[in-house]
Amino acid sequence: MRKWFPVLYLFGFDRIGVAVSDIYFVDPNPMKGQEGAEHGVRLELRRLDSGELNGSIYSARPITIDRPLWRVDLLESVDGTPGSFDRTHHHPGTSGWEPGQRVFDRKLSAEPLTWLAERLADLEDVLDQAGADRDEASPADVAGLRERAPEIVQTVGRMLDGVRAGRLGTPPGAPATSVRASWL
Repeated sequence: MRKWFPVLYLFGFDRIGVAVSDIYFVDPNPMKGQEGAEHGVRLELRRLDSGELNGSIYSARPITIDRPLWRVDLLESVDGTPGSFDRTHHHPGTSGWEPGQRVFDRKLSAEPLTWLAERLADLEDVLDQAGADRDEASPADVAGLRERAPEIVQTVGRMLDGVRAGRLGTPPGAPATSVRASWL
């Protein structure tokens, strides 16, 4: 079961976008020790494709939020210790639309926003570690993401606050305040 996306932010650059959303997730085939619901904030580095105008020069340009290149899930188990970030992980690469394996990183769980800020400021290294071609991103993407990384991280922080308050990352169909967590 997955609740995807009552709140979605998209930061778009040239060919790269960053999608940020809250998530409530129950893995139907969890790894040992990963059983039960988890909630938090998901960030994905995604390809953006800009289409041709479908009208006059004043018409809106179609923008497709395309395949993921990298994912970070700032999650914790709903029934676990609040503030533990015990399910926080990243997927350094993808295969088409499917994420690679979960990779748990102690620094990511200990200081998720600091870790995220460092990664977003170095798009080329993220692409290298994801096994993606550096041609996926333009110089404008690299510069734009580096410049906007603090704003993106602030947005993630506000969304984590919403999860903490029970307004975000709730089960499908549940009132937004029915699940409360005390994140630190």
